[in-house]
Amino acid sequence: MNEELTMMNNPPHPGEIIGKDVLGELGLTVAEAAARLGVSRVTLSRVIHGHAGVSPNLAIRLERAGVGTARAWMAMQTSYDLARELDDKPHDVQPLVVA
Repeated sequence: MNEELTMMNNPPHPGEIIGKDVLGELGLTVAEAAARLGVSRVTLSRVIHGHAGVSPNLAIRLERAGVGTARAWMAMQTSYDLARELDDKPHDVQPLVVA
């Protein structure tokens, strides 16, 4: 249960999953995968190394290549982004509605 809670609060970058669980399992290089996906090697490499997020375009390309669904990739990216935003950042806000 603690591991599950940690994953919820600290989800991996989706690029890590692409690199290890997709390319690694399929034995593909970044260049090979990028060519098959129709994106540049630099673009895919930036995502895999966590320097860029999974875009809607890449999510659709992954789905059409048979690797999960675009919605799942976007959900992973959103979860990652939200967790990073919540990490030790103050969000001083005022209520919009005063009762």
